[in-house]
Amino acid sequence: MTDVKPDYSGLKAIFFNCSLKPDNSDSHTQTLMNASIALMEGASVAVETVHVRDHELAFGVQPDMTDQGAARDDWPDVWDKVRTADILVIGTPIWLGEPSSVCRLLIERLYAMSGQLNDKGQSIYYGKVGGVVATGNEDGVKQCATSILYALSHLGCTIPPQADCGWIGPIGPGPSYGDKRDDGSIVGADNMFTQKNTTIMSWNLMHLAAMLKDGIPSYGNDRDAWKDGNRFGFENPEYR
Repeated sequence: MTDVKPDYSGLKAIFFNCSLKPDNSDSHTQTLMNASIALMEGASVAVETVHVRDHELAFGVQPDMTDQGAARDDWPDVWDKVRTADILVIGTPIWLGEPSSVCRLLIERLYAMSGQLNDKGQSIYYGKVGGVVATGNEDGVKQCATSILYALSHLGCTIPPQADCGWIGPIGPGPSYGDKRDDGSIVGADNMFTQKNTTIMSWNLMHLAAMLKDGIPSYGNDRDAWKDGNRFGFENPEYR
C-alpha cells in the first residue's frame, strides 16, 4: 500500500441524483453520494452534482427532443456537463428492487448520445468511467448496479473493479440512510460494509479515470472505419 495520497486535480466528476424527491437537500441517496464526493474532492477532483428532477428532461432517445415536438427539453444543457466529465456516477433510490423511474429516464437520455463519436471515431463515452450509488429499505443494491453498470458499459464507459456501493435497512418501513436516531447518530454511517465499498468505489473511479485520461487506443474500435461497408469487416484478417 502506498502512503502517498494521489492528487487528481485534472479530473472532473459528475454525480447524478435520481431521487424522486424534488428537494435534493432531503435526499437519502444524496447523503450517501456525499461521502463519495468528499473523498473525490479530498483528492482535488472537480465535482458537480446534478439533481435530475431540477431539470425538465423530455422522454425519448434523441439528443434534443424539442426537434421531435417536445415543448421543452433541458437535456442539451445537462449533456454539456456529461461531455466534459471523466467520472460519471449515478445515484438512485431502490423501488421494488429496481432503479427509480428518474434513473431510467436519465439512462435513456444518456443513450440518446450514443451515436456521437470522439475524434478517434469511438463512442463519445470512451475514456469515461462509471459507478453506482443505491439506497433503500429493501433488497436491490446489486440489482440496480447490474442494470446501471451494464448500461454505462454498453454506452462506452469503462467500469472499474468494485464500481458500486449502497445501503439498505431492514426490510419494510423504517429509517433511511442519513436519518438521525434519537441519540443523534446517523443511520447507516456506522455500517462498515457501506463505508468500505463507498471508499473503494470512489478511489477506483479516480484511479481508472486518471489512467484513461489520454483515452483508449482506437485500433479495432474505430466506428468511422465501418462507414465504407465491409472495408474493415471480419473477412479482413487484421480484424479477426
